[in-house]
Amino acid sequence: MGTLGMILMVVGGIAMLVFGIQLLIIAFKTSIGWGLASLFIPLVLFIFVAMHWQQCKTPFLRWLLAAVVYGVGAGMSIAGGGSMSPM
Repeated sequence: MGTLGMILMVVGGIAMLVFGIQLLIIAFKTSIGWGLASLFIPLVLFIFVAMHWQQCKTPFLRWLLAAVVYGVGAGMSIAGGGSMSPM
């Protein structure tokens, strides 16, 4: 169960990275200020998503789904943590 959890974590993490970059691209296309603020100031990207919902809806919801996959994988890895020991 720990191995499957690690696989889900990797897949979810890569997907979160991809969709996060897509959101940053949309922010930079809107303005350089939104892009830089989203990149360097915590939680500004969420404010940007709320203000520009029509543009950001699809990548944000996909990012959210990837976060759930990552969380499930993390839970499975923690639950199966002792299964990788040689004994």
